[in-house]
Amino acid sequence: MVQRSSPVVIETARTRSAPDTGVERVMVVGSGPYFLSGISYYTHALSEALGERYDTSVILMRRLLPTRMYPGADRVGSPIADLEYPRAVDVYDGVDWFWFPSIFRALWLLWRRRPQVVTFQWWTGTVAHTYLLVAAVARCRGSRIIMEMHEIQDTGEADIPFVRRYTCAMMTLLLRLVDGFVIHSEADLMPLATTYPIGSKPVEVVRHGPFRQYSSSPEPTRTAPADCTNLTYFGTIRPYKGLEDLISAFETLENPERFWLTVIGETWEGWDLPAERIRTSPLAHRITFVNRYVTDAEAASWLAGADALVLPYRRSSASGPLHVGMSLGLPVAVTDVPSLTEAAQGYDGCVFFPSGDIGALRAALAAVATMRATTFEDPASWQHSVRAYGSLMGRLDVRTGRR
Repeated sequence: MVQRSSPVVIETARTRSAPDTGVERVMVVGSGPYFLSGISYYTHALSEALGERYDTSVILMRRLLPTRMYPGADRVGSPIADLEYPRAVDVYDGVDWFWFPSIFRALWLLWRRRPQVVTFQWWTGTVAHTYLLVAAVARCRGSRIIMEMHEIQDTGEADIPFVRRYTCAMMTLLLRLVDGFVIHSEADLMPLATTYPIGSKPVEVVRHGPFRQYSSSPEPTRTAPADCTNLTYFGTIRPYKGLEDLISAFETLENPERFWLTVIGETWEGWDLPAERIRTSPLAHRITFVNRYVTDAEAASWLAGADALVLPYRRSSASGPLHVGMSLGLPVAVTDVPSLTEAAQGYDGCVFFPSGDIGALRAALAAVATMRATTFEDPASWQHSVRAYGSLMGRLDVRTGRR
Protein backbone atom coordinates (compact mmCIF):
# COMPACT_ATOMS: atom_id res chain seq x y z
CA MET A 1 0.00 0.00 0.00
CA VAL A 2 1.10 3.60 -0.58
CA GLN A 3 2.47 5.49 2.40
CA ARG A 4 0.20 8.44 3.24
CA SER A 5 3.24 10.61 3.96
CA SER A 6 3.65 10.95 0.19
CA PRO A 7 3.12 14.52 -1.08
CA VAL A 8 0.74 13.15 -3.69
CA VAL A 9 -2.93 13.36 -2.76
CA ILE A 10 -4.56 10.05 -3.58
CA GLU A 11 -8.08 8.85 -2.90
CA THR A 12 -10.42 6.24 -4.32
CA ALA A 13 -14.07 6.49 -5.25
CA ARG A 14 -14.79 3.77 -2.68
CA THR A 15 -13.94 6.19 0.14
CA ARG A 16 -16.47 8.88 -0.76
CA SER A 17 -19.13 9.76 -3.28
CA ALA A 18 -18.49 12.03 -6.25
CA PRO A 19 -19.39 15.69 -5.65
CA ASP A 20 -21.54 17.85 -7.87
CA THR A 21 -18.76 19.33 -9.98
CA GLY A 22 -20.86 21.32 -12.42
CA VAL A 23 -19.13 19.50 -15.28
CA GLU A 24 -21.32 19.01 -18.34
CA ARG A 25 -18.87 18.54 -21.23
CA VAL A 26 -16.08 15.95 -21.27
CA MET A 27 -13.68 14.88 -24.02
CA VAL A 28 -11.77 11.59 -24.19
CA VAL A 29 -8.52 11.38 -26.19
CA GLY A 30 -7.32 7.84 -26.81
CA SER A 31 -6.68 4.98 -29.21
CA GLY A 32 -8.82 4.22 -32.24
CA PRO A 33 -9.43 0.88 -33.98
CA TYR A 34 -7.01 1.38 -36.88
CA PHE A 35 -3.99 0.34 -34.78
CA LEU A 36 -6.12 -1.90 -32.61
CA SER A 37 -5.05 -2.73 -29.06
CA GLY A 38 -6.55 -3.10 -25.61
CA ILE A 39 -6.46 0.70 -25.20
CA SER A 40 -8.80 0.97 -28.20
CA TYR A 41 -11.37 -1.12 -26.35
CA TYR A 42 -10.79 0.82 -23.13
CA THR A 43 -11.21 4.21 -24.85
CA HIS A 44 -14.47 3.02 -26.37
CA ALA A 45 -15.88 1.60 -23.12
CA LEU A 46 -14.89 4.64 -21.03
CA SER A 47 -16.39 7.03 -23.59
CA GLU A 48 -19.66 5.08 -23.58
CA ALA A 49 -19.80 5.16 -19.79
CA LEU A 50 -18.99 8.88 -19.53
CA GLY A 51 -21.54 9.54 -22.27
CA GLU A 52 -24.32 8.31 -19.97
CA ARG A 53 -23.64 11.19 -17.58
CA TYR A 54 -21.82 13.89 -19.55
CA ASP A 55 -21.97 15.50 -22.96
CA THR A 56 -19.04 13.49 -24.31
CA SER A 57 -16.83 13.89 -27.37
CA VAL A 58 -13.85 11.79 -28.49
CA ILE A 59 -10.62 12.33 -30.42
CA LEU A 60 -8.98 9.08 -31.51
CA MET A 61 -5.38 8.45 -32.48
CA ARG A 62 -5.48 6.68 -35.87
CA ARG A 63 -2.04 6.02 -37.37
CA LEU A 64 0.28 5.85 -34.37
CA LEU A 65 3.55 5.52 -36.32
CA PRO A 66 4.73 4.32 -39.74
CA THR A 67 2.90 1.04 -40.25
CA ARG A 68 6.04 -0.99 -40.97
CA MET A 69 7.31 -0.17 -37.47
CA TYR A 70 4.22 -1.49 -35.69
CA PRO A 71 4.46 -5.02 -34.22
CA GLY A 72 1.08 -5.96 -35.72
CA ALA A 73 1.73 -4.33 -39.09
CA ASP A 74 0.09 -7.10 -41.12
CA ARG A 75 -3.37 -6.50 -39.65
CA VAL A 76 -3.33 -2.69 -39.29
CA GLY A 77 -6.62 -1.26 -40.55
CA SER A 78 -8.33 -4.65 -40.77
CA PRO A 79 -11.97 -4.77 -39.57
CA ILE A 80 -11.14 -6.83 -36.48
CA ALA A 81 -13.16 -5.05 -33.81
CA ASP A 82 -16.72 -3.77 -33.60
CA LEU A 83 -16.16 -0.47 -31.79
CA GLU A 84 -19.21 1.54 -32.74
CA TYR A 85 -19.66 4.66 -30.64
CA PRO A 86 -23.11 5.87 -29.54
CA ARG A 87 -24.66 8.47 -31.80
CA ALA A 88 -24.76 10.95 -28.93
CA VAL A 89 -20.94 10.84 -28.68
CA ASP A 90 -19.21 13.17 -31.15
CA VAL A 91 -16.17 11.23 -32.47
CA TYR A 92 -13.25 12.20 -34.69
CA ASP A 93 -11.30 9.18 -35.97
CA GLY A 94 -8.65 10.27 -36.08
CA VAL A 95 -5.23 11.92 -35.80
CA ASP A 96 -2.23 10.52 -37.71
CA TRP A 97 1.31 10.73 -36.34
CA PHE A 98 2.32 13.00 -39.23
CA TRP A 99 -0.58 15.39 -38.32
CA PHE A 100 -1.53 16.89 -41.68
CA PRO A 101 -4.38 17.46 -42.27
CA SER A 102 -5.90 15.36 -39.48
CA ILE A 103 -4.69 17.48 -36.57
CA PHE A 104 -6.65 20.52 -37.75
CA ARG A 105 -9.91 18.56 -37.77
CA ALA A 106 -9.21 17.26 -34.27
CA LEU A 107 -8.45 20.75 -32.96
CA TRP A 108 -11.59 22.08 -34.60
CA LEU A 109 -13.66 19.47 -32.75
CA LEU A 110 -11.96 20.48 -29.49
CA TRP A 111 -12.52 24.18 -30.13
CA ARG A 112 -16.14 23.66 -31.14
CA ARG A 113 -17.10 21.34 -28.27
CA ARG A 114 -15.21 23.34 -25.62
CA PRO A 115 -14.99 20.53 -23.06
CA GLN A 116 -14.56 21.49 -19.42
CA VAL A 117 -12.45 18.36 -18.84
CA VAL A 118 -10.23 16.48 -21.31
CA THR A 119 -8.92 13.05 -20.29
CA PHE A 120 -5.95 11.65 -22.19
CA GLN A 121 -5.35 7.88 -22.28
CA TRP A 122 -1.59 7.36 -21.95
CA TRP A 123 0.05 4.12 -23.07
CA THR A 124 2.76 4.90 -25.66
CA GLY A 125 5.27 7.63 -26.45
CA THR A 126 4.22 7.66 -30.10
CA VAL A 127 1.29 9.93 -29.20
CA ALA A 128 3.30 12.32 -27.01
CA HIS A 129 3.73 15.10 -29.59
CA THR A 130 0.04 15.01 -30.48
CA TYR A 131 -1.07 14.94 -26.86
CA LEU A 132 1.16 17.92 -26.10
CA LEU A 133 -0.41 20.05 -28.81
CA VAL A 134 -4.00 19.00 -28.05
CA ALA A 135 -3.48 19.58 -24.32
CA ALA A 136 -2.01 23.03 -24.94
CA VAL A 137 -4.98 24.05 -27.10
CA ALA A 138 -7.39 22.58 -24.54
CA ARG A 139 -5.82 24.67 -21.79
CA CYS A 140 -6.14 27.76 -23.98
CA ARG A 141 -9.82 26.87 -24.32
CA GLY A 142 -10.20 26.68 -20.53
CA SER A 143 -10.23 22.89 -20.10
CA ARG A 144 -8.88 20.99 -17.10
CA ILE A 145 -6.55 18.13 -18.13
CA ILE A 146 -6.59 14.60 -16.70
CA MET A 147 -3.99 12.00 -17.68
CA GLU A 148 -5.06 8.38 -17.30
CA MET A 149 -1.94 6.24 -17.00
CA HIS A 150 -2.24 2.72 -18.44
CA GLU A 151 1.55 2.38 -18.64
CA ILE A 152 4.35 4.55 -17.31
CA GLN A 153 6.11 3.64 -20.55
CA ASP A 154 5.60 0.76 -22.95
CA THR A 155 8.11 -1.99 -22.17
CA GLY A 156 9.22 -2.31 -25.79
CA GLU A 157 9.81 1.43 -26.08
CA ALA A 158 11.66 1.55 -22.75
CA ASP A 159 14.30 -0.83 -24.16
CA ILE A 160 15.22 1.64 -26.92
CA PRO A 161 17.45 4.38 -25.41
CA PHE A 162 16.50 7.17 -27.83
CA VAL A 163 12.78 6.43 -27.52
CA ARG A 164 13.01 6.23 -23.74
CA ARG A 165 14.72 9.62 -23.50
CA TYR A 166 12.35 11.19 -26.03
CA THR A 167 9.28 9.96 -24.15
CA CYS A 168 10.58 11.22 -20.81
CA ALA A 169 11.36 14.64 -22.28
CA MET A 170 7.96 14.96 -23.94
CA MET A 171 6.12 13.77 -20.84
CA THR A 172 7.95 16.34 -18.71
CA LEU A 173 6.53 19.06 -20.96
CA LEU A 174 3.10 17.48 -21.20
CA LEU A 175 2.69 16.99 -17.45
CA ARG A 176 3.10 20.73 -16.88
CA LEU A 177 -0.33 21.05 -18.48
CA VAL A 178 -1.94 18.21 -16.51
CA ASP A 179 -4.16 18.99 -13.52
CA GLY A 180 -4.72 15.46 -12.19
CA PHE A 181 -4.05 11.78 -12.81
CA VAL A 182 -5.99 8.54 -13.00
CA ILE A 183 -4.24 5.26 -12.19
CA HIS A 184 -5.70 1.75 -11.92
CA SER A 185 -4.13 0.66 -8.65
CA GLU A 186 -2.32 2.15 -5.70
CA ALA A 187 0.66 0.03 -6.73
CA ASP A 188 1.03 2.30 -9.77
CA LEU A 189 1.48 5.46 -7.70
CA MET A 190 5.10 5.00 -6.71
CA PRO A 191 6.36 4.28 -10.27
CA LEU A 192 4.40 7.30 -11.50
CA ALA A 193 5.70 9.62 -8.79
CA THR A 194 9.31 8.47 -9.13
CA THR A 195 9.36 8.59 -12.95
CA TYR A 196 7.64 11.91 -13.63
CA PRO A 197 7.47 15.25 -11.77
CA ILE A 198 3.81 15.10 -10.73
CA GLY A 199 4.32 17.13 -7.56
CA SER A 200 1.21 17.51 -5.42
CA LYS A 201 -1.27 17.09 -8.27
CA PRO A 202 -4.20 14.87 -7.24
CA VAL A 203 -4.26 11.22 -8.22
CA GLU A 204 -7.43 9.09 -8.31
CA VAL A 205 -7.45 5.29 -8.28
CA VAL A 206 -10.05 4.23 -10.85
CA ARG A 207 -10.58 0.52 -11.09
CA HIS A 208 -10.46 -0.84 -14.64
CA GLY A 209 -13.99 -1.42 -15.90
CA PRO A 210 -15.15 -4.78 -17.29
CA PHE A 211 -14.37 -5.77 -20.88
CA ARG A 212 -17.66 -7.26 -22.04
CA GLN A 213 -17.04 -7.20 -25.79
CA TYR A 214 -16.80 -11.00 -25.84
CA SER A 215 -19.94 -11.74 -23.80
CA SER A 216 -22.30 -12.45 -26.69
CA SER A 217 -22.58 -16.19 -25.85
CA PRO A 218 -21.51 -17.50 -29.28
CA GLU A 219 -21.07 -21.12 -30.25
CA PRO A 220 -17.90 -22.27 -28.43
CA THR A 221 -14.77 -23.04 -30.44
CA ARG A 222 -12.34 -25.53 -28.90
CA THR A 223 -10.11 -28.33 -30.06
CA ALA A 224 -9.81 -29.66 -26.52
CA PRO A 225 -11.83 -32.83 -25.78
CA ALA A 226 -14.86 -32.22 -23.58
CA ASP A 227 -13.36 -34.13 -20.64
CA CYS A 228 -10.18 -31.99 -20.62
CA THR A 229 -9.68 -28.69 -18.77
CA ASN A 230 -9.03 -26.22 -21.57
CA LEU A 231 -6.40 -23.83 -20.15
CA THR A 232 -6.40 -20.69 -22.32
CA TYR A 233 -3.83 -17.94 -22.78
CA PHE A 234 -5.27 -14.84 -24.47
CA GLY A 235 -3.37 -11.67 -25.42
CA THR A 236 -0.29 -10.46 -27.25
CA ILE A 237 2.89 -12.53 -26.89
CA ARG A 238 5.66 -10.33 -25.50
CA PRO A 239 8.72 -10.92 -23.28
CA TYR A 240 7.02 -9.74 -20.09
CA LYS A 241 3.88 -11.85 -20.63
CA GLY A 242 5.62 -15.06 -19.44
CA LEU A 243 3.99 -17.47 -21.89
CA GLU A 244 7.11 -19.65 -21.88
CA ASP A 245 6.58 -20.17 -18.12
CA LEU A 246 3.07 -21.45 -18.82
CA ILE A 247 4.41 -23.92 -21.39
CA SER A 248 6.98 -25.21 -18.88
CA ALA A 249 4.32 -25.67 -16.20
CA PHE A 250 1.92 -27.34 -18.64
CA GLU A 251 4.60 -29.85 -19.70
CA THR A 252 5.15 -30.97 -16.09
CA LEU A 253 1.51 -31.39 -15.03
CA GLU A 254 0.50 -34.65 -13.42
CA ASN A 255 -2.08 -36.53 -15.48
CA PRO A 256 -1.52 -34.37 -18.58
CA GLU A 257 -4.33 -36.24 -20.35
CA ARG A 258 -6.74 -34.20 -18.19
CA PHE A 259 -5.54 -30.90 -19.67
CA TRP A 260 -5.34 -29.00 -22.95
CA LEU A 261 -3.56 -25.71 -23.65
CA THR A 262 -5.00 -23.15 -26.07
CA VAL A 263 -2.88 -20.09 -26.93
CA ILE A 264 -4.57 -17.19 -28.74
CA GLY A 265 -2.18 -14.32 -29.39
CA GLU A 266 -0.11 -12.26 -31.78
CA THR A 267 3.70 -12.24 -31.44
CA TRP A 268 5.20 -8.80 -30.75
CA GLU A 269 8.79 -7.53 -30.56
CA GLY A 270 10.08 -10.64 -32.33
CA TRP A 271 9.51 -12.71 -29.18
CA ASP A 272 9.46 -16.13 -30.87
CA LEU A 273 10.61 -18.19 -27.88
CA PRO A 274 7.08 -19.26 -26.88
CA ALA A 275 6.27 -20.29 -30.47
CA GLU A 276 9.46 -22.37 -30.63
CA ARG A 277 8.69 -23.93 -27.25
CA ILE A 278 5.23 -24.91 -28.47
CA ARG A 279 6.61 -26.36 -31.70
CA THR A 280 9.16 -28.55 -29.92
CA SER A 281 7.10 -29.42 -26.85
CA PRO A 282 6.59 -33.12 -26.03
CA LEU A 283 2.94 -32.16 -25.50
CA ALA A 284 2.62 -30.23 -28.76
CA HIS A 285 -0.23 -32.56 -29.74
CA ARG A 286 -2.18 -31.17 -26.76
CA ILE A 287 -1.59 -27.50 -27.59
CA THR A 288 -3.70 -25.34 -29.92
CA PHE A 289 -1.81 -22.25 -31.12
CA VAL A 290 -3.59 -19.41 -32.96
CA ASN A 291 -0.69 -17.03 -33.58
CA ARG A 292 -2.47 -13.87 -34.75
CA TYR A 293 -4.75 -11.08 -33.58
CA VAL A 294 -8.19 -12.65 -33.85
CA THR A 295 -11.41 -10.79 -34.62
CA ASP A 296 -13.93 -10.02 -31.91
CA ALA A 297 -16.21 -12.79 -33.15
CA GLU A 298 -13.36 -15.32 -33.15
CA ALA A 299 -12.17 -14.24 -29.71
CA ALA A 300 -15.68 -14.59 -28.29
CA SER A 301 -15.94 -18.15 -29.68
CA TRP A 302 -12.51 -19.25 -28.41
CA LEU A 303 -13.17 -17.77 -24.96
CA ALA A 304 -16.59 -19.43 -24.85
CA GLY A 305 -14.73 -22.72 -25.23
CA ALA A 306 -12.24 -21.94 -22.43
CA ASP A 307 -12.48 -23.58 -19.01
CA ALA A 308 -9.92 -21.26 -17.39
CA LEU A 309 -7.74 -18.30 -18.32
CA VAL A 310 -4.01 -18.29 -17.50
CA LEU A 311 -1.98 -15.06 -17.34
CA PRO A 312 1.64 -15.78 -16.26
CA TYR A 313 2.92 -12.18 -16.50
CA ARG A 314 6.42 -11.27 -15.30
CA ARG A 315 5.23 -7.70 -14.66
CA SER A 316 2.16 -5.63 -15.41
CA SER A 317 0.47 -2.30 -14.68
CA ALA A 318 -2.89 -3.54 -15.92
CA SER A 319 -4.27 -6.43 -17.93
CA GLY A 320 -7.09 -6.27 -20.44
CA PRO A 321 -7.26 -10.10 -20.66
CA LEU A 322 -7.71 -10.28 -16.88
CA HIS A 323 -10.78 -8.08 -17.12
CA VAL A 324 -12.02 -10.08 -20.09
CA GLY A 325 -11.76 -13.25 -18.01
CA MET A 326 -13.52 -11.71 -15.03
CA SER A 327 -16.32 -10.30 -17.18
CA LEU A 328 -16.91 -13.84 -18.51
CA GLY A 329 -16.85 -15.31 -15.01
CA LEU A 330 -13.96 -17.65 -15.81
CA PRO A 331 -11.50 -19.10 -13.30
CA VAL A 332 -8.24 -17.17 -13.76
CA ALA A 333 -4.70 -18.16 -12.80
CA VAL A 334 -2.70 -14.93 -12.66
CA THR A 335 0.63 -13.73 -11.32
CA ASP A 336 0.44 -12.01 -7.93
CA VAL A 337 1.85 -8.74 -9.27
CA PRO A 338 0.52 -6.02 -6.89
CA SER A 339 -1.40 -4.12 -9.57
CA LEU A 340 -3.15 -7.32 -10.70
CA THR A 341 -4.03 -8.59 -7.23
CA GLU A 342 -5.58 -5.17 -6.58
CA ALA A 343 -7.43 -5.24 -9.92
CA ALA A 344 -8.89 -8.67 -9.08
CA GLN A 345 -9.90 -7.75 -5.53
CA GLY A 346 -13.34 -9.15 -4.78
CA TYR A 347 -13.26 -11.66 -7.65
CA ASP A 348 -13.50 -15.15 -6.16
CA GLY A 349 -12.34 -16.95 -9.30
CA CYS A 350 -8.67 -15.89 -9.19
CA VAL A 351 -5.78 -18.14 -8.19
CA PHE A 352 -2.53 -16.21 -7.68
CA PHE A 353 1.04 -17.48 -7.97
CA PRO A 354 4.49 -15.85 -7.76
CA SER A 355 5.97 -14.56 -11.01
CA GLY A 356 8.38 -17.00 -12.67
CA ASP A 357 7.67 -19.81 -10.16
CA ILE A 358 6.96 -22.83 -12.39
CA GLY A 359 5.99 -25.08 -9.48
CA ALA A 360 3.50 -22.56 -8.12
CA LEU A 361 2.10 -22.00 -11.61
CA ARG A 362 1.67 -25.75 -12.04
CA ALA A 363 -0.26 -25.87 -8.74
CA ALA A 364 -2.41 -22.92 -9.90
CA LEU A 365 -3.30 -24.79 -13.11
CA ALA A 366 -4.45 -27.77 -11.04
CA ALA A 367 -6.45 -25.41 -8.80
CA VAL A 368 -8.36 -23.69 -11.61
CA ALA A 369 -9.14 -27.11 -13.10
CA THR A 370 -11.24 -27.82 -10.01
CA MET A 371 -13.20 -24.59 -10.65
CA ARG A 372 -14.01 -25.18 -14.32
CA ALA A 373 -17.74 -25.68 -13.73
CA THR A 374 -18.13 -22.50 -11.66
CA THR A 375 -19.03 -19.05 -13.00
CA PHE A 376 -17.93 -16.11 -10.88
CA GLU A 377 -19.33 -12.62 -10.39
CA ASP A 378 -17.28 -9.68 -11.70
CA PRO A 379 -17.16 -6.87 -9.08
CA ALA A 380 -15.98 -4.21 -11.58
CA SER A 381 -18.32 -1.71 -13.21
CA TRP A 382 -17.98 1.31 -15.49
CA GLN A 383 -20.41 3.19 -13.23
CA HIS A 384 -17.69 3.06 -10.57
CA SER A 385 -15.25 4.54 -13.10
CA VAL A 386 -17.63 7.42 -13.84
CA ARG A 387 -18.11 8.13 -10.11
CA ALA A 388 -14.34 8.08 -9.59
CA TYR A 389 -13.85 10.52 -12.46
CA GLY A 390 -16.48 12.73 -10.86
CA SER A 391 -14.53 12.66 -7.60
CA LEU A 392 -11.35 13.77 -9.36
CA MET A 393 -13.18 16.51 -11.27
CA GLY A 394 -14.47 17.81 -7.96
CA ARG A 395 -10.94 17.96 -6.57
CA LEU A 396 -9.88 19.95 -9.63
CA ASP A 397 -12.67 22.48 -8.90
CA VAL A 398 -13.56 22.77 -12.57
CA ARG A 399 -16.22 25.42 -12.00
CA THR A 400 -13.67 27.95 -10.71
CA GLY A 401 -10.75 26.82 -12.85
CA ARG A 402 -8.65 26.13 -9.75
CA ARG A 403 -7.10 23.00 -8.26
